[in-house]
Amino acid sequence: MKHTKILTLLALIIGSSLFIQSCSKDDDNGDQNNTNPEFVADDNTFTDFMTWQLEATNQGPDPALGMAHAGNDSTVTLVYFKDGQDPANGKYPVGTIIVKHSSNPDQSVNEFTAMVKRGNNFAPSGGDWEWFMLNPDGSIATDGDGNPMRGANLMGGMCISCHTQASNKDYVFSK
Repeated sequence: MKHTKILTLLALIIGSSLFIQSCSKDDDNGDQNNTNPEFVADDNTFTDFMTWQLEATNQGPDPALGMAHAGNDSTVTLVYFKDGQDPANGKYPVGTIIVKHSSNPDQSVNEFTAMVKRGNNFAPSGGDWEWFMLNPDGSIATDGDGNPMRGANLMGGMCISCHTQASNKDYVFSK
């Protein structure tokens, strides 16, 4: 009888220890899940963007953007969203990828730009979007020194200065 009580007490202690330990692991994982997520784009991020969902087709200049994206009367702009991403509660989720292709018939304009919702307070004053210049194959373009053309202030802040006009739509004009 005495051994049964000791074994029962020992089982309760071991069981309680395992329960407490498993709860603390859940709490640790929960803390990791509560950190701000971040999506960092690379050359593979934009692969095959022309097969993504086409969300907008515009021709000619956009009065809100002036000459941004080389908008002139013959310029056609195609806007692709990877996985047709939509905003949730007015904000796009981290990892949202948008590519814009602007071109005209004489090919004097053939520009590929992108924006990615990077998150993790990458650029809080710009909705945490990162801006890109792309090559036609979707790889990230480089400047004359070989530096990737990407960042929160790409083109001297020109991207965010225009997209601020759409801050009420999480900096996105197309949806």
